[in-house]
Amino acid sequence: MTDLSRIRNFCIIAHIDHGKSTLADRLLAITGTLTPEQAQGQVLDTMDLERERGITIKAHAIRMIHRAGAGEAYVLNLIDTPGHVDFSYEVSRSLAACEGALLIVDASQGVEAQTISNLHLALDADLEILPVINKIDLPGARPDQAARQVHELVGGDPDEILRISAKDGLGVDRIIPAMIERIPPPRGDVEAPLRALIFDSAFDQYRGAIAYVRVVEGVIRPGMTIRFFSNGREYPVDEVGVLQLRMVPRRELHAGEVGYVVAGVKNIADAKVGDTITDAARPASDPLPGYVDAKSMVFSGFYPVDSENFSDLRDALDKLRLNDAAFHYEPETSAALGFGFRCGFLGMLHREIVQERLEREYDLGLIATVPTVPYRVCRRDGSVREIESPAQLPPFAEIGHIEEPIIAAEIVVPTDYIGSIMKIGQERRATQTGMESLDPGRVIMHFEFPLAEVIYDFYDRLKSMTRGYASFDYEHAGYREAPVQRLDILLNGDPVDALSIIVHRDKAAEWGRSLCRKLKEVIPRQQFSIAIQASAGNRIISRETISPLRKNVTAKCYGGDITRKRKLLERQKEGKRRMKKVGSVNVPQEAFLSVLKIER
Repeated sequence: MTDLSRIRNFCIIAHIDHGKSTLADRLLAITGTLTPEQAQGQVLDTMDLERERGITIKAHAIRMIHRAGAGEAYVLNLIDTPGHVDFSYEVSRSLAACEGALLIVDASQGVEAQTISNLHLALDADLEILPVINKIDLPGARPDQAARQVHELVGGDPDEILRISAKDGLGVDRIIPAMIERIPPPRGDVEAPLRALIFDSAFDQYRGAIAYVRVVEGVIRPGMTIRFFSNGREYPVDEVGVLQLRMVPRRELHAGEVGYVVAGVKNIADAKVGDTITDAARPASDPLPGYVDAKSMVFSGFYPVDSENFSDLRDALDKLRLNDAAFHYEPETSAALGFGFRCGFLGMLHREIVQERLEREYDLGLIATVPTVPYRVCRRDGSVREIESPAQLPPFAEIGHIEEPIIAAEIVVPTDYIGSIMKIGQERRATQTGMESLDPGRVIMHFEFPLAEVIYDFYDRLKSMTRGYASFDYEHAGYREAPVQRLDILLNGDPVDALSIIVHRDKAAEWGRSLCRKLKEVIPRQQFSIAIQASAGNRIISRETISPLRKNVTAKCYGGDITRKRKLLERQKEGKRRMKKVGSVNVPQEAFLSVLKIER
């Protein structure tokens, strides 16, 4: 049994691209966990997408052994965390499994929005913060300025802020002794009933769902029966162990340790992140605090380009769901696109990653419909219904009012761009709730945004208007009544449900005109005319017409009476009229993407 005083459980928190994964690689090398043959960039980032984008999508854990002196061996459990705001729930669960956190700040970028957000999460979890200034070797590094910003946020002794270069290894050897000295060892009663926090889970096709756990109290061993607090289901434990780049079986995991549990769980939804495991024979009275179901905040429809691939798409979604419990889906039918699935995501990055994995790993051609957010519809009879797509809106006469989701956002920006940020906020129906100075050159601006105004091109526009200097972070702040309505697109009088969106009433006419113009550019011409109309509140607010391809039927007439030509033209017109009744308009995928590219 490992002495609790020799264990340190810690995580690394930072803004995107401030060097979390690079520092993790360096710590693995220093402790000898990683051999030179195994060395590669972003060792804990196992997905191809993570390596290509340079981001961490899934949280990971690894156990390192540090020998401080003669016979003094310390167990260091590193829980790597995702940096993007979409995965903040995983960050919060990872923090709950630790006693300390390395706060990494880029010496050239300084403190940014997600640095502050993740720091607040760590402070709420009562973690010991060890601040580290990274990338001090860069030509544009300003370590003194970054250290002042960190000191104002965290307090403490400025001399204790470590300055390193994770890429070159400069100063990294000081981190582990500082962690051992300043991060407290875990506490926990080995004799108490078992309570273990699930901070991540993965699926193995042969062994079922594997829960990655931090044991808070008690002991977990193979052979005992465990129970999940969230659903009450019980499973016999087949194997427990620790994570050292691979799964290493152990005889037991006791209070304070981090490892994995294999219990033949066939559905990853049963091993939910944030849930508590206890002993079925001697259960704990209360679960560990903080568990909530991960809630989808962006919805989109996925349809196969070829309708014959519907079953392949369903199988691919089933397999992907096994390794991503935050993603969910259900079948839906569209008059324009046929059979497909309505999918729920944590955010737009999560949606992008799922779509890219489906197309890349399962070789599927997909049409993705316009992303939407969940709205609450309060009917006139007093009932409340949450809807995930415009098609679910009840008839106009039944609606009392509609509530939209609101986010509380933090934007860290140089003072030169305060006016630009206020302009963006005005365009996107934001309410400014405060502003505070971070240092003489930068401020933190607080806003409340409707989520629907942020999910499309907000981040790109924010970066372009501030030349890349602004950083953005948010959390959900409930629902608020809003004057929104459904905007439908009709092709020759027939609504295309996959192009329907919910928009603010003041912006409906502008959206309708822009969308009709975009669709006129991308829908190919047919042998008959195509009327593109935008409809809101049961009235047409915009129209564009795609003229038909026309054969010159009078070319063979070399003179004679005008009635000959008129007869040929009338016959052509009648033919086109008949064709318009039976002809269908093929809507290309670019039409669905065009909704995302409308200038606001």
